Amino acid sequence: MTHPLKILSIIAIMTLCLGACVPGHNDFSEFRNLPVKGWIYDDTVKFVPSIEDSIATGLLTVAIRHNNEYEFSNLWLEVTRNTPEGIVRRDTVNLELADIYGRWHGNGFGASYQYSDTVQYPASIINGSPIMVRHIMRVDTLCDIEQIGITFVSPKK
Repeated sequence: MTHPLKILSIIAIMTLCLGACVPGHNDFSEFRNLPVKGWIYDDTVKFVPSIEDSIATGLLTVAIRHNNEYEFSNLWLEVTRNTPEGIVRRDTVNLELADIYGRWHGNGFGASYQYSDTVQYPASIINGSPIMVRHIMRVDTLCDIEQIGITFVSPKK
């Protein structure tokens, strides 16, 4: 193989590899900060997905970022969204944040950790239709949860 042809081949392979790393056109991810004073039971966090298609199907996950002072080993959440069929869907998600010995699951360093879990797969979301999340723990105000997030990943086409 001649020298210019080798260089051209390498450039073509690198371009293909970089193209494979591009996120899907219907992927969505957003995090919201929660009040330092705590997350009140009735406070619903609203996410409005902005995707290219009007409806997309993929993996819907919820993620939280908490600090080392969080007093529970889990977090119960209610995730509410509209389906393309016009039905309101409520999913209850139990995020198990620590093992039986109190060691935090998830990733993090210092005093902050992030943990995520699947809400539903396959899940359908609608462009511009809100996804609401609220905690359903048996306390009025939940402290030491720093952020809540929603991630939607559509399959690659």
